[in-house]
This record gives sequence, structure tokens and C-alpha cells, in this order.
Amino acid sequence: MEHGEHLGVAIAALFLLGTAAQWIGSWLRLPSILFLLAFGIIAGPVTGFLHPDEMLGDVLFPAVSLAVAVILFEGSLNLRFRELGEIGGSLLSLLTIGVLTTWGGGTLLAHFLLGFGWLKSLLLGSILVVTGPTVIGPLLRQIRPIGRVGSIARWEGIVIDPIGAVLAVLVFEAGAEARATWLNGGTITAFEGAGVAATLGLLKTIVAGGGIGAIAGLGLGWLLRRHTIPDHLQNPVTLMFVVAAFTASNLIQHECGLVAVTVMGVVLANQPGTDIEHILEFKENLSVLLISTLFILLSARLDMAGFSMLGWRGVAFLVAMILVVRPLSVWLSTMRSSLTWQEKVFISWLAPRGIVAAAVSSVFALRMDDEGTGLVPATFLIIIGTVCVYGFTAFPLAKKLGLAVENPQGVLIAGAHAGVRAIAHALQDAGFQVLLVDVNRWNIQAARMEGLPTREGNILSERLLERLNLGGIGRFLAMTPNDEVNSLAALHLRSLFGRAEVYQIFPHRRSEKQESAPQSVRARLLFGEDVINQLLNERFEQGAIVKITKLTEEFNYEAFQRRYQGTAILLFVINESGQLKVVTVDDEMAPKPGQTVIALVDPVEVAEEEQSNSDSENGES
Repeated sequence: MEHGEHLGVAIAALFLLGTAAQWIGSWLRLPSILFLLAFGIIAGPVTGFLHPDEMLGDVLFPAVSLAVAVILFEGSLNLRFRELGEIGGSLLSLLTIGVLTTWGGGTLLAHFLLGFGWLKSLLLGSILVVTGPTVIGPLLRQIRPIGRVGSIARWEGIVIDPIGAVLAVLVFEAGAEARATWLNGGTITAFEGAGVAATLGLLKTIVAGGGIGAIAGLGLGWLLRRHTIPDHLQNPVTLMFVVAAFTASNLIQHECGLVAVTVMGVVLANQPGTDIEHILEFKENLSVLLISTLFILLSARLDMAGFSMLGWRGVAFLVAMILVVRPLSVWLSTMRSSLTWQEKVFISWLAPRGIVAAAVSSVFALRMDDEGTGLVPATFLIIIGTVCVYGFTAFPLAKKLGLAVENPQGVLIAGAHAGVRAIAHALQDAGFQVLLVDVNRWNIQAARMEGLPTREGNILSERLLERLNLGGIGRFLAMTPNDEVNSLAALHLRSLFGRAEVYQIFPHRRSEKQESAPQSVRARLLFGEDVINQLLNERFEQGAIVKITKLTEEFNYEAFQRRYQGTAILLFVINESGQLKVVTVDDEMAPKPGQTVIALVDPVEVAEEEQSNSDSENGES
């Protein structure tokens, strides 16, 4: 096969292997990074099919850096300042005290355990400061932790990546300055030179990265709000801004482009009145493609002999990073915080490394030539080890700590119009957690004013699901006015909640002859035959309300229906043990005394209600 043909086949293989790995990971509900690494190692060092350095040559690492920048920008678009009210103090400590502790611990272990020189040890310690947002997101979605730990882990995973990358750059430049000064002067002069180089590099990073990123974010937001950019060009123009900010920052200070794109994403996402949902959808698809390609490329470059050279010391290094360094950094960072000991333990057990660690270690190993030997294998050992350990143990630990439940009873609802809000209020009053998601900003604002937990966004967005706090939520109700969106959302969330706990409102039939969709392409149908959004809205407009009623022997379900002349629409049943049962078309329910029903009912006359309340011994609320 000629070189050109082989190159085409190799590039096609990158996309095929990357997409297949993501698909398998999603299907098995395991971190896809495991399959990406496995496919890359098989395609590279095992079979010799892929040779990334020959394929891309000098373009390889500039392309890797730019791809990482796009990934970080996409992740930062999911960060909202409103989440910082409760977690800001703990997050700041993790990004300062935690970073320094991890850096120091990783450096000492690399030097005394792996036998690395001080410069390489300092570099490895700074690289391992980062976590993996591309791994943490799917893990959090699988675990669905209760409370604030999910938000802390997500913020830390995204913001700490550019911090670690910049720290590695400063260490490398300070080390190079110290070495050059050492050859021409004394020890004190060398340390002074290193300190000056690091200080100047940090100042350049803050000014260039933060300043250019903020200007780019504000400028793009202004253009979007004024509708200056045509809809079909908004995604390309956004990508243009990302590339421009990244490149301009890197020209001033090496690798501070990662800071610029992260700041740009946060600034853009938190500007009021700026609609970025369509940008998010494009960027999340692009990020999946980039992550798949990068992991295949970087793992295909691995030298398997490097792992064998680490030997038992590499395993000991991995164990110490997981069991000593990470817990120590978290506990030092959160000593004076309001986090419970269970939350601290969980955060201590959630620090997988990902694409940024792999990319940065590969870049610096190349720049250090022979002196960088062992840097990449040590980093990839930490990536593989942490993903495996945390991926298989984080959920059982969260359950043990009471931060995740085996059978969560909360409800995620797609839609936030008036009828859905009334149902959500009833569920909340009954003691169940609810979360409303809607693309309609006015519906979301109305729900927030009524005190309901909400998230504005497209329920079909993969990244939206990763940034939702699904702690305590175990079922999904698709109740938007759009039947197609309901069906797609139900199919989309089956892998997360399971087929039995995914529901959708009965589709609106456009004609009598129209056949209902087969079960394989829809979810369980809510409430009853022909109970569609239009019917619910009409009932609410006529004054119907959602009520919670406790059934008794004297006031059973038959009496309940008689009271409302058989017009009550049963929505949910709560059994004696507090389990919520959703009423569906395919499951005829006969609530029993002792159970509680949530139903849509018409208001009754006051005298009749007082008499009925007396008869039911105050069974209704």
C-alpha cells in the first residue's frame, strides 16, 4: 500500500476506532476512555498500524494543543456563577491549597519513588494536578450524587486543567532558566533566575490569558445579543474566536491559550441575555470527536517498554497518588469548610486524569528529548489507573456514604409550562425531589419564581445531562408540547434511567386513522389513554388543580372518584413505604387504603368539601 493510501486509511481508522470506543463505553455504561486507550494501544504499539508522528509530523502537537483548547472551551460553557454561592469557598481552596498539595506530593513521589530528576519530577507533579472533566462528567451522570459534591467536582475538573497546564509551563521555563544560569553562575543566582522567570511567566499568563479571554468572551456575547452574526455562521464564528484567543495568548506566553479559552467560555456563558444553546450543541459534538481522536493518537504513540521500566515503582506511585496525595489535598483544602466528612471522602475519591494530562505530558516529553523519558508512561499509568479505580468504585462508595441511592425517587421533567409546574409542586409537597428542564426561558423564569428547581437548556443535549445535578432523581417524564422532542428525549434517557422509569405524555393524534408509534420507539405513556398536553391545559384553564389525598378505609379510591364525579385524573400513587409509582396507560392501578394519590381534580363546592373532609377524616391535603 502506498504512503498516501495508508495515510487515508489511518485517518479513517482514527474516526472509526474513536467513535466505536465512545459507543461501546456508552452501551456498557463504562468510561469510554478505557476503550479509547485500549484501541489506541492496539492500533499503535501492539500492531504498528498507526504511527501518529509519521502521519502528522510537526503538525501533531500544535493540533493536539488546539484540540484541547476547544475541549476546555466547551467545558467552560457549562459553568454558571450562580453555583458558586454554596461551593465557592471549597472550590477556591481546592484550586489553591489542593493544587499546591497535589503538586508537592506528586513531585516528591516522582523523585524518591520513581527516581526522576527534580525538573522532571516537578513537571510530572504539575501535570498530575489536572483532573479529567471528560471523565468526571460521565461518572457524575452515572453516580448522580446528592447535594453539592457534583457541582464541586465538575467545576474543579474544568478550571483546574488550564491551571495544571500553565503550572507545567512555568516549571519548565523556570527550570530552563535555572539550568542556563547554573552553567554561568552560582546556586543563588540560578534560583533567583528561576524565580524571576516563573513570576514573569505567571504575570504574562494572568494578563494575556485572562485579559484576551475576557475580551473575546465579552465581544462574542455582544455580537450574539445584537444578532450581528447570521444563525448559520454562529458556530464557525465562535470557533474562530476560540482559535484567535488561543493563538494570540500563546504568542505572548506559551500554553496560556488554555487559560484564555477557559475564561472566554465562562464569560460568554454568564452574560445575561446571551443564547448559547445552539453553540453548546455544536461544541459538544465537536468535543466528542476531538476527544476520541486525541486519545487514539496519543495512546498510539506509547512505548510499552516505558511501562515495564517503571515496574513495581509505577504501581506504588499510582497507589500513593490515589490513597495519600488526593485525600491529603482535599482534607487540607476543606478543613474549615461546611462540607460533611462524607462529602470530603467522596471528593477525595474522585480525581481521574484525562486528555489534558495526556496531551501536556506528551508535549513536554518531546521538548525535553531524552530527559523526558518516563514522563509519558508515568502519566498514562495514572490516567489508566485512576479511571479504572474511580470508574468502578465511586458509585458503591457514594451509596455507602449516603450521597447516592440505589432506588432514587426524584423526578426529572422535560417541560416547565403551567401544567407541569402544578404537577411539580404537588410532587415537591409530597416530599419528592423535582427538576424541570425547558428551552423556553419564560417558562423557566416562572418556575424559578415559584420556587421550583430548574435548568434552562435542551433536554437532548448530552452536555446538559452531564452538568445537571441528578442526585436523588430516578425517573424521567417527557412533557413538552412537542411530541417528537418527547419521544427523542425518552429514547435518549433510557440508558440513564432504565426503560421502566422513562415516561412521556400521550402523543397528540392528528387524525383518527393515525396509528400509535410502536413501543420500541417510545417510552411508557403517562396517566391514561388520550391524556395529552392539550387536555391537561384545558382542565387547568377551567380551574382544575393537582391535589394530594391520603386514602383510608372510610375514604377509599372509589369514594375519592365519586367525590369528583369520576373526572379525577390519577397521576401518581405513593405506597405505604414512600415509593412513588407513576400512573401509565399500560398499568391499571387500583390504589388501596393507606396509600396516597396525586391527581388532577376539579374544584368542589366549599360545603361539599367540608363534608367530604369530615367523611375522610382529614385524609386530603
